[in-house]
Amino acid sequence: MSKAIKMIATIAAILAITWFYVNPTDAGSWTKSELRILEELSIYSLPPLPPDVSNAVAQNIDAARFGHSLFFDKRMSANRLVSCATCHSPEKQFSDGLPKGRGIGLSDRNTRTIVGSAYSPWQYWDGRKDSQWSQALSPLEDPDEHGGNRMYYARFISEDPEYRRVYESLFGSLSHFNDKKRFPDAAGPIGNPAVFSAWENMTTKDRHMVNIVFANIGKVLAAYQRLIIPGESKFDYYVEAVLQNNNDKAETIFTKQEIRGLRLFINEAKCTDCHNGPLFTNNEFHNTGNLSFPGEMPDRGRINGVRKVLADPFNCLGPYSDDPTRNCPELTFVRKGAELIGAMRTPTLRNLEGTAPFGHKGQFQTLGQVLEQYNDSPLAMIGHNEVENPLGLSTSELESIEAFLNTLNSPLTTSPEWLNPPRLGISSIAVLQ
Repeated sequence: MSKAIKMIATIAAILAITWFYVNPTDAGSWTKSELRILEELSIYSLPPLPPDVSNAVAQNIDAARFGHSLFFDKRMSANRLVSCATCHSPEKQFSDGLPKGRGIGLSDRNTRTIVGSAYSPWQYWDGRKDSQWSQALSPLEDPDEHGGNRMYYARFISEDPEYRRVYESLFGSLSHFNDKKRFPDAAGPIGNPAVFSAWENMTTKDRHMVNIVFANIGKVLAAYQRLIIPGESKFDYYVEAVLQNNNDKAETIFTKQEIRGLRLFINEAKCTDCHNGPLFTNNEFHNTGNLSFPGEMPDRGRINGVRKVLADPFNCLGPYSDDPTRNCPELTFVRKGAELIGAMRTPTLRNLEGTAPFGHKGQFQTLGQVLEQYNDSPLAMIGHNEVENPLGLSTSELESIEAFLNTLNSPLTTSPEWLNPPRLGISSIAVLQ
């Protein structure tokens, strides 16, 4: 072997040894600070579900059963072909696998999963809703989603015998809304001019009566959705083994590529700046320079969401909140400012399998494309990209991060009975009680 070849071989060996020590892939080489981060990311660190004091039936199992039935009921739409489960399909981690949600028409944004969303103080990509029950109301009136109006929904609940019975068991006496002079067939503040005009011509008292029923529909839907929680994943089993110093077991759970991806995730790639905690989201808003949907103007995101949530009559401070103290620190001290232009709420990274495309407009077909976006850190089309410097990771490193992200897939903790339509349709509410 020539001296040149020997020298090359020696250098290669040194580089390989150096890479191993700088980028170890064995389970026993985590530092104390890294172990602390791993523990914080583990599903075992997920606290008990926080109460929603704005929703008096949030913890009520009968309300959850009511919401379960409504969630799968296609009569909750103008054409009777769309239910909540149309866009939030249990088979697709309660998303729909489309770039943008499709109900009666085409929605403006990608459908976010509702798995674990009860832990977030904000809902939607722009945070324009501050509770699950308030969020549940918005699609019902959206002309591109369910396409209904709140007068229709109030009358629908009042005229269905089983729904009426359960509603009154939870909330008390319910009007029949059968006086068409006071309560038109279709009326609401959102919709076509005729629907809006009919709503404006109703008395304040009658509108309030309808709003109470409408808000309570959202509250039972939220009671159901609070049950949709992620379970243990391959990542969580790995962390548990590492924290127990059972390195032999840990190394049978994760591949070297997955360990490498996890190291990059919490270190060089800086992913935990936003994707932290056991649900891998800080539920805050960030502009990461995502491209607009083809043919559309850039999405203003949170800057508009703040304005909308503050003006929402169904927010925590509004007249339909069940919290008598109106103690709403998130809403009272909501963050404002130009840095929110183009900012979107950080999505969870748990259970990404089958939920592509990704991004607030479904701009990315694969996880690899998402990672390339962060790696390149392009200038934002609107506002300022918080990822100021390109990560400069190699293709191999990006593939390792993607391999790690795939270890976050898991079954839900939710009982299977909640993941399908009620067994006997509407009357199953009575059967399940």
